[in-house]
Amino acid sequence: MNRRSLTAVVGGTLVAAVVITALVALFWTPYDPLKLNFKARLAAPSLTHLMGTDELGRDVFSRLMRGTTASLRVSLMTVLLATGAGVLIGAVSGYLRGWPDRVLMALNDALLAFPGLLLALGLLAVFGASETGIILALALAYMSSVVRVVRGTVLSLREREFVRASRVMGNSELYTLMRHLLPNCLAPVIVMATSMCGWIILAESSLSFLGLGVAPPAPTWGNMLAGSRSYIGQAAWLAVFPGLAISLSLLGINLLGDALRDRLDPRMRRRA
Repeated sequence: MNRRSLTAVVGGTLVAAVVITALVALFWTPYDPLKLNFKARLAAPSLTHLMGTDELGRDVFSRLMRGTTASLRVSLMTVLLATGAGVLIGAVSGYLRGWPDRVLMALNDALLAFPGLLLALGLLAVFGASETGIILALALAYMSSVVRVVRGTVLSLREREFVRASRVMGNSELYTLMRHLLPNCLAPVIVMATSMCGWIILAESSLSFLGLGVAPPAPTWGNMLAGSRSYIGQAAWLAVFPGLAISLSLLGINLLGDALRDRLDPRMRRRA
């Protein structure tokens, strides 16, 4: 097995484990992740509680499973919204050019001027700290990168022979855009969307850690880390397990993104 195959297998395995955990947690967890049990508060990991319990006696493993569902749901919804809007705006801007391109790119550059997390913090002040607010804020923050990629791809393709042939055949501009240009944008968009999943998981965890994410008692990886700060000296597992979940998820997504890039990028295929 060569390096590229190993990267794909490891990344795919880690991502599959996260997805399966999120799906299982929709229907089953070892304990109720919201049930309080003060008799078992801050219990160390054991056969009864595989990852111990928190300061309120709640099972950490059950909360981590349910937090996987929340983090993955936020990530996927944000990626779908950001890529959908980014592809639409980038394609229209690159294909029409002229004043629509200048107006759309001016607005897009204004968004790019702000770091993603800082822009999300400002938008959450408007939308409110909730799951819906996080999705809207992060989608708007990361959409501008997709717009740039799609616009550049469309600009490089719009004068190619197959696009001119479509116009000569009498096809409408909308048909030419949808049938011939957008399919050629799929490879870079898929690679970017995969990487964006990791960025958004990290951003959502950061916002939840700052108290601007999904409100407790609903568990997410970020607010589990935030809740562990006061007990890090006596119950290190409260921080270790959510931190590992975030790290392994990001590792899996990055490895899978590298494998997809190697597979979909023609330059990487030629090099291989």
